[in-house]
Amino acid sequence: MTKKNTSLHVEKVNEHIVQWLKNYALNAKVNGFVVGVSGGIDSAVTSTLCAQTGLKTLCVELPIHQAASHVSRKKEHIAQLKKRFSNVDSICIDLTETFELFKKTVPFSENEAKFNLSLANTRARLRMTTLYYLAGIHGLLVAGTGNKVEDFGVGFYTKYGDGGVDLSPIADLMKSEVYALGHYLKVPDSVLNAAPTDGLFGDHRSDEDQLGASYDELEQAMNAVEAGKTAADFKGRDLEVFNIYNRLNSANKHKMNSIPVCKIPNELRQI
Repeated sequence: MTKKNTSLHVEKVNEHIVQWLKNYALNAKVNGFVVGVSGGIDSAVTSTLCAQTGLKTLCVELPIHQAASHVSRKKEHIAQLKKRFSNVDSICIDLTETFELFKKTVPFSENEAKFNLSLANTRARLRMTTLYYLAGIHGLLVAGTGNKVEDFGVGFYTKYGDGGVDLSPIADLMKSEVYALGHYLKVPDSVLNAAPTDGLFGDHRSDEDQLGASYDELEQAMNAVEAGKTAADFKGRDLEVFNIYNRLNSANKHKMNSIPVCKIPNELRQI
């Protein structure tokens, strides 16, 4: 769990993000925001920031074979948020049956690793589709919950899944900064103390299990890369994490970069 000290001016950052959200929504002429709430710190902070705008904030539970601990955490957070903010509403849409029907409809793969990863990404994409459906019928924007390390460091999200959003209020915050903001926003302790997990595989694996490093470690590696450091500057575990970060950053560039477009030369066009 990330609890690293941070110099973030949480009160000012809170005000800045809330005003940014409010201005964006008003300029877009929408009613507010829809947020997929997972029981984790990122979605808890994002939904609280959206709620502070005073605009309609719809918190959505989208369980797919969800662990009981995840369910209890998100219900606790949503209940607290609804008690604090009159503009917050919630809905639970169980996508388990939809997910199981999808599994029966598509071909089975003998490659277990690729099969399981594809199904994990499918969960995220079913949730994205549902969030956009709700956004459409209520005139809302889908608020992303990704932080800076996930979105721009290691690409730890599903393309067109949890990466499919209208705006990203916390994507310039490191994970430690999200925790600092979460403490300031009085996010429930159960959420603050939970090990980060995407919950996409239907088991108890944490983000650290999947990434091979903690967010604190990856944060330090990301800062080192931005400072121009190379592998020659590290040894031991620091070198291992530095290499993990660079490997994931390189492998997931296709998520973080714009979609490549094949440009047609003018000489191939009839004038």
